Amino acid sequence: MKYYSTNNSDLRVSFQDAVFHSLPQDKGLYMPENIPQLDPYFIRNIQQYSFQEIAFTIAKAVIGTDIPENDLKRIVYDAIDFDAPVKFLSPEAAVLELFHGPSFAFKDFGARFMSRIMGYFSKDGDQLLDVLVATSGDTGGAVALGFLGVEGTRVTILYPKGKVSKVQEDQLTKNGNNIRALEVNGSFDDCQALVKQAFNDPLLNKELRLTSANSINIARLLPQTFYYFWAYAQLRAQGMKEVVFAVPSGNFGNIGAGLLAYKMGLPVHHFVAGTNVNDTVPRFLETGEYDPRSSKQTISNAMDVGNPSNWVRILDMFGEDRESLKELLSSYAFDDEETKAGMQELYEEFKYVACPHTAIAYLAAKAYRKVHPGEYASVFLSTAHPCKFPEAIAEEIYKDVKFPKGAEDWAGKEKQVTELDVNYEDFRSYLLHLPRHRKFVEKL
Repeated sequence: MKYYSTNNSDLRVSFQDAVFHSLPQDKGLYMPENIPQLDPYFIRNIQQYSFQEIAFTIAKAVIGTDIPENDLKRIVYDAIDFDAPVKFLSPEAAVLELFHGPSFAFKDFGARFMSRIMGYFSKDGDQLLDVLVATSGDTGGAVALGFLGVEGTRVTILYPKGKVSKVQEDQLTKNGNNIRALEVNGSFDDCQALVKQAFNDPLLNKELRLTSANSINIARLLPQTFYYFWAYAQLRAQGMKEVVFAVPSGNFGNIGAGLLAYKMGLPVHHFVAGTNVNDTVPRFLETGEYDPRSSKQTISNAMDVGNPSNWVRILDMFGEDRESLKELLSSYAFDDEETKAGMQELYEEFKYVACPHTAIAYLAAKAYRKVHPGEYASVFLSTAHPCKFPEAIAEEIYKDVKFPKGAEDWAGKEKQVTELDVNYEDFRSYLLHLPRHRKFVEKL
């Protein structure tokens, strides 16, 4: 399978090149030249397959012959070794729990798959692979744990100071080994801009072997399609066919993966993107004007994105046709008070403790059903375990949080972090003064 840039449809690179050079020089994003159509028999009988079998079938379709089947199967089965269960709260409303991986967030799917793909392609190289990632919360923790100890790789995570939760910060800053954390005196958008600038810096790319672990990397996006198919398989097993997915959306990689799954043949009635007050996409769908603004801090911090990177991929999939996109995608925005009310409602009505991002997806599903009643399953995505957000969840609700195994492993570890102003030259200097060859680093 070849991949092109959303800014240059004539460009063609291999999957390996798209993974390692995650941001094309023309500043577009990589997409598969042909979105593969899965066998209709497989879709009709999807409930007969395990999660890993489904994931492998999809991975094989989108990667093609770039990785031999046996190697790809080993990668998929190693990366996707935890569940993503659908749990019904009522006959018409269900939650897809995506927080059963090691960092307790949906980003484990992409981070673990990508780390193993990169490890596979770089196993024989001599130069260290430098992975850069900007995070507004959960991405960094998932990438840190996904790459921790992966030979020949080094991860540098940039996160906005004071704008991630305590648990999230622990996951970013207390790993050591091949994981480094930079606390940036700015917003997530500032962190993301620094990373993008690094990828477009000729000198830096000459000196270092850079790649990205943000959802701009195609290897992060592709495995996120897996759990949409798996959710549908679970619904099919219960005799349901019509589904609406409501997705908490910040950088729009998660819902972008869902739309990609739809393009591959997944039967979905509609997608609903729930955002916080960073409402660039809801405003675009309403007015037709794409007007990104500086991000605002909210209690759903992983969604504090003013200019979502993956939106260009979504537009590309729909040929820049807003009206065609609106037939499949709706979007609603909610402020912090509404988000808190959503968490309270989930707890009072269903005894379900949800993080603020999950609450926004729940509210978005409700908003869509109010306007579009019908016989379908509303599945809202729970993207992070509530244990990660003690500051955002009311105390009377948080006391009922059941901590997953390993949630408190960071408590006794020492924080290792470097503070950084929003200054590209300082960031560039930091990267250039790191050791560059894997053999030297492995001796440290």
